[in-house]
Amino acid sequence: MSAAARRLGSTQSAVSQGIRQLEEYLGLVLFDRTHRPMHLTPAALALLNRGRLLLADSDQIRSEVLAASRDIAPEVTIGLVDSFAGTCGAAFTESMLKRLVRLAVRTGLTPFHGEKLFTREFDLVVASDAFEGMERQQHHRVYTERFLVIAPSGIQGDGMNRAALQALARSTPMIRFNSKSHLGAQIETLLRRVGIQAASRLEVDTADMLVAMVAAGLGWAITTPSCLLQGGSHSARIEYARLVDIDAGRSIFVVGRAGEHELLFDTAFQCAQDAVRSALIPGLQALCPDAVDLVSLG
Repeated sequence: MSAAARRLGSTQSAVSQGIRQLEEYLGLVLFDRTHRPMHLTPAALALLNRGRLLLADSDQIRSEVLAASRDIAPEVTIGLVDSFAGTCGAAFTESMLKRLVRLAVRTGLTPFHGEKLFTREFDLVVASDAFEGMERQQHHRVYTERFLVIAPSGIQGDGMNRAALQALARSTPMIRFNSKSHLGAQIETLLRRVGIQAASRLEVDTADMLVAMVAAGLGWAITTPSCLLQGGSHSARIEYARLVDIDAGRSIFVVGRAGEHELLFDTAFQCAQDAVRSALIPGLQALCPDAVDLVSLG
């Protein structure tokens, strides 16, 4: 009782009186006074546990009301394309959690995220497609990255032009990224544009698996710096080269619904760019420094 009084800035007699009033109100004994020090009864333990939950809820209510007053939804679900999640996801999430009450993060392919965004299952997405053909969308470009070529061996880091790429395609099977993904579709468009017909031996779903399969010697691939970083544990067994005289790459966007969660949208964009600066670029600098200049913000 004395310790409780000190913690509350009260007196021992006031605390004792409060306990007696609570016991009278509940019609229960809260302390077993036959022991020294006193023990909580089972009823008191139940009250303590329930009280802690209620106090936590009351604190959360205040946070949610404050968040709403700042035009930020208290509960937010954000979809992250796999390559961003695997490289920048932790830094991005940490920054967002400083501004939100609760956050749910979902990963996967961009087309899946677009569907979830416009059926209102997601509040925002970080994706490789701005979904400009959909009504009431808003987007900011987070960063752009140029495509590069990865292979088990035999390519030069100073670059591959169209002729070298055609020679590689004739001699070695290509490992393709999921053709139903936005990145996979972009790479197929690039191949058609430069007139390269590459034998398809294997198609995979994730960037880290793509790098792993190349490292295992199963073929070559076209990918991006962030995807290469995502598969970084296999990077020692591959070579990479930039494309020369072939203008091709992709962008990563923060996408939301126009007119909704404006402050949240701007906050997510800033957090995404900060994550690129703090995680993606330093990671590339350590893994493949020659590829850092293939990434540009905005």
